[in-house]
Amino acid sequence: MDRKLKIGITCYPTFGGSGVVATELGIALANSGHEVHFITNRLPVRLQKSLDADISFHGVNVLNYALFPHEPYTLALASKMAQVVDSYGLDLLHVHYAIPHAVSAHLAKEMLDGRFKVVTTLHGTDITLVGNDPSLHPITRFAINNNDAVTAVSEWLRQETIREFNPTIDIDVIENSVDIEQFSPEVGREWAGRHYCEEGLPNLIHVSNFRPVKKAPDVIRVFGKVLKHVPARLLMVGDGPDLPTAMQAARELGVHDKVSFLGNREDVNFLMASSDILLMPSQSESFGLAALEAMACETAVIASRTGGLPDLVRDGIDGYICEQDDIDGMAARVVELLRNPARLTEMKQAARTRAVDSYRVEIIMEKYLALYDRVLSEKRNIALV
Repeated sequence: MDRKLKIGITCYPTFGGSGVVATELGIALANSGHEVHFITNRLPVRLQKSLDADISFHGVNVLNYALFPHEPYTLALASKMAQVVDSYGLDLLHVHYAIPHAVSAHLAKEMLDGRFKVVTTLHGTDITLVGNDPSLHPITRFAINNNDAVTAVSEWLRQETIREFNPTIDIDVIENSVDIEQFSPEVGREWAGRHYCEEGLPNLIHVSNFRPVKKAPDVIRVFGKVLKHVPARLLMVGDGPDLPTAMQAARELGVHDKVSFLGNREDVNFLMASSDILLMPSQSESFGLAALEAMACETAVIASRTGGLPDLVRDGIDGYICEQDDIDGMAARVVELLRNPARLTEMKQAARTRAVDSYRVEIIMEKYLALYDRVLSEKRNIALV
């Protein structure tokens, strides 16, 4: 695309996958000469070191009024979106996560008589968990249908969305991306934080928000079985409701001295690049961004067969795909690789190659730019259903 666009991006500004992907996309777009405006309730985590002349941040202030049972974030966001679009002449809004961002974008578009386009990217739990709640199902379907374009981060999520919501709009698949310079094997080689690693011991790692769907306690159980056969260390990166349960499991299994619970970290790329295997026993993963980031760091992945993970991680090539809840099987795969360094190295190199060749941010950005170009050049009759 020769034309330089003015793009608004709304996402959750957290360590979660949707916020990370949206932020990295915005940075890449700005680096390519496009004008990018982030419209969120606070500065996204990965944007904190990247604000420049082509990236602007617009905070959403929400009225805290005693009469309201909850803060009206959806309405405040819609107002801010309309203000930013009107003030800066944005061409389109690209919102990540259907609820409530797509609803707010639709309201903003109505406020401005349709003067801009709206693209929504579905990331997973906005469809499979939040949007599937009976109280939110109708508004989620409305939010999906009333876009100029909708994307899903995996074919699995596209099919789930069609099955659950029977949308009237076509859904494109554009996968998540990774910055292959930030996430690379080189970043871990001279890293001062290698004190988390014990000399001569392989490192396993788990990165998540520690929600029940991520099954962090199962990571500890897998690790406990691994230690019966080979020595290793485990890094647990992130925070969330299952953190206390995972810590208790480590104590009960007597492996707590080999596990480091590190909380949310901005240097997760260094931790991944210093590790040999990522463990991902999730109950559900629409894509698996942590797996992709690990692969880019030349870290093998052992994950469960769920959602989009089997499409990302090629079983027996970049790592292994195990059946859900198969703790013994996952532990056996870890032991197999740790006992066969040549095989592990082969998988790690294959993982890096796949990330570079198929998922680097420049490739995915071009897919979005092609979508933007299509959307901006066509007229769409939106059905309010």
